[in-house]
Amino acid sequence: MIHLKLKNRMLVILMLFITIKIITISDIKAASLRAGVGKIDITCEDQAVLNKYSLNPNPLYVKALVLDNGSMKAVIIAYDIIWIQAEFLSEVRERIQKELKINGSNVLMNASHNHYLLDQICKDVVDKTIQAVKIALRNMVPVKIGTGIGYEDELTMSHTLKLKNGKDWSIRFANPCPPESDVAGVGPIDPEIGILRIDKADGKTLAVLYNFACHPTIDRGAYYRHIDMYGRISADFPGYTSKAIEENLGNSAVAIFLQGCGGDVYANRYKIINEPQTSEKVGKLLGLTILKAVRSIQTGKDADLKVFTEKIELPRRADFLEKISTLETEQAELLSSLRFTSLNFKTFLPLYIKYSLNPDFPSYYSHRYMKEKILGIHELVNMDAENKIHIQKYLKNIYAMEKLARIQENIILLKERQKENESAGPTVSVEIQGMRIGNYILITFPGEAFVEVGLDIKKKSAYEHP
Repeated sequence: MIHLKLKNRMLVILMLFITIKIITISDIKAASLRAGVGKIDITCEDQAVLNKYSLNPNPLYVKALVLDNGSMKAVIIAYDIIWIQAEFLSEVRERIQKELKINGSNVLMNASHNHYLLDQICKDVVDKTIQAVKIALRNMVPVKIGTGIGYEDELTMSHTLKLKNGKDWSIRFANPCPPESDVAGVGPIDPEIGILRIDKADGKTLAVLYNFACHPTIDRGAYYRHIDMYGRISADFPGYTSKAIEENLGNSAVAIFLQGCGGDVYANRYKIINEPQTSEKVGKLLGLTILKAVRSIQTGKDADLKVFTEKIELPRRADFLEKISTLETEQAELLSSLRFTSLNFKTFLPLYIKYSLNPDFPSYYSHRYMKEKILGIHELVNMDAENKIHIQKYLKNIYAMEKLARIQENIILLKERQKENESAGPTVSVEIQGMRIGNYILITFPGEAFVEVGLDIKKKSAYEHP
């Protein structure tokens, strides 16, 4: 598995090169385009497994779109799964090339990055993938296409916080957030939704492709049990978004979600603990935004089709020892600071509440403080001063504990990645794939690219809406 979170600007340049190459290479005259779609449920069918979960209202799918301009065919396959392993990718491409006579390098495969349990996916997912492509091939029809952009900035947030010390902090379920006093700002998101509308000759919509950058980890239960808060298997928000689009368009239209550069983009209410959070609400709202944009898209008959694939070698990270050493030094300093605290949680919490409710007169009504002042007695004032010191010391230890939890998690992850890199070569082979469908430009990368990468590509590309 290639699982990279990238901020490498070199990658942007490489992707930009591919983008330009797709555009300038397209010297073939636009031809009439044919397309077909296939959709297969890939939810586990084993009753023993399903007995662990409730009724499934949001099934997991593999969806296939086949495009043919008369001289070449291209396939886009989308899954409601967390990632696509290299071996799986190779097997699917090889079977498509062997059984369906479509060039394997013209097959683009996308994982929604839905966080699921492996036993919730059927064991014959490869066979069902081929079946979905075969269905698409059997139902090829002349099509018209059009592209557009939706805009949704209320549903997502960056999970990268910009700290006042110049560092970044990733918001994660596994770690507490930093104190608000340490936070200087928040990272960017990509609110654009790249939309491809594909209509049949009679004007009815055959398929809608939509590209959006956001982690499908909204369902509260999905993080801990990989099921939604009701105990059901879930495709998270893309499942509900696609369902909303398909039901509103009707005529067996298929909506296909393509994950964007969402390595550091999560749902806006990430980590919320005071009210239920479900992917259904987010999915439906996103679906409405996409439908509004889809209805404004004009489709045309002729369209170029071009696929470009290139493998590049990216250098593996080499600063593990330095990073681990820095974290271990900070860890040791924090551990040594955990001293001189007379309170425990039982005594701290009531004190903290009392002194937060009324900082000026926390221990009693104000008239007793006034009486002591008249008598020249300072018992309450002195006690309050001492208690406030104890509270601050305990709070300091709590913040240190939170930092220690974060540091320990990072050290473990760095050591795991170091071990993986030591067993591999100095570089990692990465496939960059580009596909042009008329004015719709797709650039793919096998990993969790950060949103800045996607924004840079869009900014620097010669094309209007990559």
